[in-house]
Amino acid sequence: MAGFVAHDNEEVMSEINMVPFIDVMLVLLIIFIITVPVMKHAVNVELPKASNEKELIKPETVVLAVRADGSYFLGEHAVSDTELFQQLQADAAREPQPDLHIRGDKDVRYERVAQAMAAAQQAGLKKIGFITEPRPATP
Repeated sequence: MAGFVAHDNEEVMSEINMVPFIDVMLVLLIIFIITVPVMKHAVNVELPKASNEKELIKPETVVLAVRADGSYFLGEHAVSDTELFQQLQADAAREPQPDLHIRGDKDVRYERVAQAMAAAQQAGLKKIGFITEPRPATP
């Protein structure tokens, strides 16, 4: 048990060991000495300004109505089949390209609506939608 006997002449060390602290500080000093010249020799680039607001560019909407007798109305004006195709081609060439909304009468033959969709596709319109009315709520 001689190894476990405490000696009275040994004192407890109450000071902080500064050697690891100094080593860490020297490493940080070397890192800063190396990186500061690199930061000063950076290439000046004029960066673009950005904002967080959304840019709202909404394309126009072209409304094509198909009446029960099969006649076409582009906006408020009646058009024939050839005039419809020419007008849709002109709309497809615009930038930004407008959306085509087709409003068909509930009694119109589907053939006339399909012909209008085919004319719009051949003219080059990319966005075609339908306008409908919701059913009344039943109690």
